[in-house]
Amino acid sequence: MNTKEENIAALKDIRHIMERSGRFISLSGWSGISAGCSALVGAWLASARLKVYYVSEYLQPTACPACLKKDLIVIATGVFIVALITAVFFTYLKSRKDGSPIWGRAAQRLLWNTLLPMVAGGFLIWRMMALKFYDLIPAVSLIFYGLALINGSKYTMGEVRYLGYAQLLIGIIGLWTVRSGLYLWALGFGILHIIYGVAMWWKHDRPRDQKQISVSDV
Repeated sequence: MNTKEENIAALKDIRHIMERSGRFISLSGWSGISAGCSALVGAWLASARLKVYYVSEYLQPTACPACLKKDLIVIATGVFIVALITAVFFTYLKSRKDGSPIWGRAAQRLLWNTLLPMVAGGFLIWRMMALKFYDLIPAVSLIFYGLALINGSKYTMGEVRYLGYAQLLIGIIGLWTVRSGLYLWALGFGILHIIYGVAMWWKHDRPRDQKQISVSDV
């Protein structure tokens, strides 16, 4: 390798290091897997609760739509809390393993750019619940979550962007298939998260022989 090629290689390495320093790279594939499993459990619980309501309670004098609404909110909140806790836990473990700060500037930029669309979507869903537009809530949640992932992907691993595109597409489809909202919700938040998590684990987290590690992995 001549001096010119060595300089080009050095510049590429420097650029690669600078790009990584501006990105939060401690996202763990296990975070996606755990979030997906939590969403699938939540979807199953919500489906079971809806089945009980429409089979045993609907059109009965003792029917309580407010109770159904409360139970579904509790399930959704529980899924969110479990997914958040496990995501932070696995991210912390990977951050310690990589020796990278878990709360650096890159993490702060990622959080802000991801949180902003999600907060906006949360207010919209809150208003939709007040207006009783329940059928569109799964689709809207997927759309705003997809936008959040796309918006925050420039501050973390690029694969997050593709997960965001998929969530956005499923959410848009859900606007015209409102009766399948819960299934699409399970597909987006559950199955896609698991697929994404497994792919990320295989690419970034799985144990590899030291000889297989190249400059691109550093």
